[in-house]
Amino acid sequence: MQLKNHNIVAIGGGHGLGRVMSSLSFLEGNLTGIVATTDNGGSTGKLRRRTSSIAWGDLRNCLTQLVDEESIGSKLFNFRFDGKDELKGHNIGNLIFYALNEIQSRPTESLNLIRHILRVKSTLLPMSEVPTDLMAFYDEGRIRVGEVSVDDMPAMPQSMMLAPLVKSTPEAIKAIKEASLVILGPGSFLTSVVPSLLVRDICKAIIESNAHCVFIDNLVAENSPAGHLNIDEKLNWLSKNIGCQPIDTVITGDEQAKSDLVHIMQQNLSSDGFEHYHDRDKLVNALELCLAEHVAS
Repeated sequence: MQLKNHNIVAIGGGHGLGRVMSSLSFLEGNLTGIVATTDNGGSTGKLRRRTSSIAWGDLRNCLTQLVDEESIGSKLFNFRFDGKDELKGHNIGNLIFYALNEIQSRPTESLNLIRHILRVKSTLLPMSEVPTDLMAFYDEGRIRVGEVSVDDMPAMPQSMMLAPLVKSTPEAIKAIKEASLVILGPGSFLTSVVPSLLVRDICKAIIESNAHCVFIDNLVAENSPAGHLNIDEKLNWLSKNIGCQPIDTVITGDEQAKSDLVHIMQQNLSSDGFEHYHDRDKLVNALELCLAEHVAS
């Protein structure tokens, strides 16, 4: 398998990136995930409102998808408190990460420690080690702050930015520069894919690298303003907002998909019986084909 001979970087957030990471976990040390850290909902949001910390939820989600879901480690880090006390709704994995971050000098060190405990060989990195929030700007001067607020808006924002502006980690930039393939998505376009691209040195590293950049489209239209955009409309929005268009290929199951901007690879990646889930084997095969075409070109 050609993928095994290359360094792969996957960028995103939430369940989509976790699915990609788990599908490619056989790459072990050749796989790096760069995870969005702007979430402000749920347990993560509660911790962020009380403390100055990055969003741990998507990092935890990706990490637990790289271990056996029946293992005690996975069950522990995914355990969520119920009841009526102040722990209600909190995820124990997020609390562990928060506690470790109070002890360690860097969030990346906390991640590496948990990776070692759970015996995860692939690397996970936050998009930045500095807390930041999404800001979305709309017509008539309307501004929304935070992922939850952005997701609830009925219209696409004119533009988005991070507040404050942050830099990525040296480890993330190094991984991108050494990658043969950079994967974006699947997941929410505005709140999973875009945040990391708003970190200027991440986007710059993708553009300057020799990596082929692949966007994995969602299997069904997402329930957000971006769900009404076609591929070129998304790419043009990206170009307007981040000053460049880093994507080379889009992998989509939409047989009607067309683009004047990038190569379209039409592949049915849906898992049998679960139309919202990407089939791991189909995903790997599509990425293998994409990389083979890139290497041959």
